[in-house]
Amino acid sequence: MDMDRKKVVILGALIVAIGTGLAALSLVNGGDEPAPQAVAQVVAPKGPQVLVAQRALPVGTILTADSVSFQPWPKELVRDAYYLDGEADIASLLGTVVREPVTAGAPLTRGSLVSPKDRGFLAAALGPGMRAITVPVDIKSGVGGFIFPGDRVDVLLSQSLKGAEGPPLNTVETIVRNIRVLATDQSTTTTKVDGVTEVKTFRTVTVEVTPRIAEKVTVAQTAGEVSLVLRSLADNQTELDSAIASGAVKVPEGASRAEEDRILRQASTRPQDGATTFVTGGDVSRFQRRSVPSMTPAAPEAPRMAGPTISAPQSGVRIFRGSKAAAAPATVTAPAAGS
Repeated sequence: MDMDRKKVVILGALIVAIGTGLAALSLVNGGDEPAPQAVAQVVAPKGPQVLVAQRALPVGTILTADSVSFQPWPKELVRDAYYLDGEADIASLLGTVVREPVTAGAPLTRGSLVSPKDRGFLAAALGPGMRAITVPVDIKSGVGGFIFPGDRVDVLLSQSLKGAEGPPLNTVETIVRNIRVLATDQSTTTTKVDGVTEVKTFRTVTVEVTPRIAEKVTVAQTAGEVSLVLRSLADNQTELDSAIASGAVKVPEGASRAEEDRILRQASTRPQDGATTFVTGGDVSRFQRRSVPSMTPAAPEAPRMAGPTISAPQSGVRIFRGSKAAAAPATVTAPAAGS
């Protein structure tokens, strides 16, 4: 009886072991098969396409193709002042200026933009406390026409300083940096042909400056030749990072994200007229001078008294002063006639 019970226990354990092995084998074989995943269906929102800002657009921003786009908007929230796809031509809005600040993702309204043909357009394009000044350029000083409204440039002054003697001193210096271009000639928009921006030469460039920089640029135009240098888009971020690291730009503790963005945006777009650089002719060629030439000629030597000279032998002429006698000089200069 005990033997039969042991056989039953052994047989039961064997069955359990076989079942466990088969279950493990099934899991191993089925592990390579991908688990079924739920397929999410993207339902396009219903409603018209509304023109919205792709990023924050502060007052004075010149509208460009990458700053706005059409996006679906709930039909019940659409207002009459919105720009709708199919009704508004986005190409005709490029070059307009933002009159009221627009947050990222918010729709643009007809009252928030100023057209170049509207009165007060240039004043709306200027930031608070800024001025507009026009600089005459040619194809060389205007970067061959590759400057467009919204770009940022540095202003260079070239001079040839002549002195009283020697060759002139040829110099060029950067007088201001990070200046925003408002218009070329009288155009604030760019023309595209077959989707490609058309490069045109122009004779004047209108830029946005502070009152002091406006004075410096005006004086520079009378002192020498003014040229514009196009800045890279990455320069502002690089200089902003350096300013933050040096402590020149500080964000107050507890500032909101919007306030922080505003401070950093103002710092990166601020014109700069300090710590400028220069190069002289001596830095370019060994045959050019490095120092400023003297502006006044050397002082002439004092003229000698005119008149004939009389030679007399010292032995024949004596001068008595009291009881002492002294020999007269060998050469005596007679006074000039009429003196």
